[in-house]
Amino acid sequence: MRRLGRVLYIMLVLVCAVVLTAVGYYRYALPDRFTVSEGQQFCIGRLVQSDPLTASGGDRAASAAVGDEYRARLSLGGLFPLKDVTVSVSDRQVVMVCGIPFGIKMYMEGVLVIGLSDVTTAAGNVNPAAAAGVCVGDVIRAVNGRSVTTSRQLSDVINDCEGKPVTLRLCRDGVDFDATFTPVRPVGETGYRGGMWVRDSAAGVGTLTFYDPATGAFGGLGHAVFDADTGQETPLGSGEIVPARIFDVIKGKSGSPGELRGSFEPGTLGRLLQNGQDGLYGQLTAYPIGRTLPVAPRQQVHKGTAQLLTTLSGTEPQLYEVEIEQIRYGGTNTTRNMVVRVTDPRLLEQAGGIVQGMSGSPLIQDGALVGAVTHVLVDDATCGYAIFAETMLNTAATVLEQAAA
Repeated sequence: MRRLGRVLYIMLVLVCAVVLTAVGYYRYALPDRFTVSEGQQFCIGRLVQSDPLTASGGDRAASAAVGDEYRARLSLGGLFPLKDVTVSVSDRQVVMVCGIPFGIKMYMEGVLVIGLSDVTTAAGNVNPAAAAGVCVGDVIRAVNGRSVTTSRQLSDVINDCEGKPVTLRLCRDGVDFDATFTPVRPVGETGYRGGMWVRDSAAGVGTLTFYDPATGAFGGLGHAVFDADTGQETPLGSGEIVPARIFDVIKGKSGSPGELRGSFEPGTLGRLLQNGQDGLYGQLTAYPIGRTLPVAPRQQVHKGTAQLLTTLSGTEPQLYEVEIEQIRYGGTNTTRNMVVRVTDPRLLEQAGGIVQGMSGSPLIQDGALVGAVTHVLVDDATCGYAIFAETMLNTAATVLEQAAA
């Protein structure tokens, strides 16, 4: 009898530990604000229960109109309180879902320093730029007080300086500062050098997630464009997106992510306005064909079967079966809200799963757009991360508002 009591005690302790762990996790993982459509009931999965906290109770929440807000209390299984959250009521958002490839042409805000190398002079190897404090990843905004937007502009000033000091206006981590150095003459060459490698533009191919037919606002990629040499977000001065065509697929495998290979097509689709953490955003000038679907708020996304809309050849997207295995409703890394596993034999056979270039491919579940693929897991090409569609839609609208202001 004593032994049985000890076993029950241990089991009770374990159950309490599991419950406390779950409560702590959900309190951290669940955001403080949610959005629902007018007339829609607010709920999150099967474990987390929601009770409205308003003066007139549930009737007030059920009758809330667009623009209204109400408070709701979340609990684990209706027994263990988690947190109180704010629920905003909005119009049901409908977008055109794409899944087509698009070409990216980005012109930087200034000139990006991508490398530093010594210059061989009669006095030995020196690096004037590095000695003045210039670092890889710095953005050069001006030279000798004049704005610089191309690599050619910068190289012409340094090359023709006649050995006189040059002052650069640099930006690093959002802070502007000046650096002055004297270019040197390389052995056996004409002109002068500063010891820097720079870049003023970037290009690539990604997948267009959606656009809003009412405003032309679009979202794609689901993550920022990073410079290959510096590993930092490419600073966007201006840019455009253009039609593209996929002509080859490099199959992904464990430890070696695959790749969609594409080429730019004639014409333009729209202008780029932001390269940020959540993806590429802007406004269309030409409207590609897509399918109209509502956007699901994050709390409606659930584990289980979904479909991935992506293009493996040409310009026509196809639907493929996937499984949403994990969902993270909160957190600071918005590009990793979900873990998705490819289950469709066709996609596994042709691409090995998720490959580079699929970023931005829409995820559809229960007849709604729920997210977009953002990254592949290097050690398992059948799996990848995804961002909530709600996040991308909100960012697209904000970017367009800021551009119009």
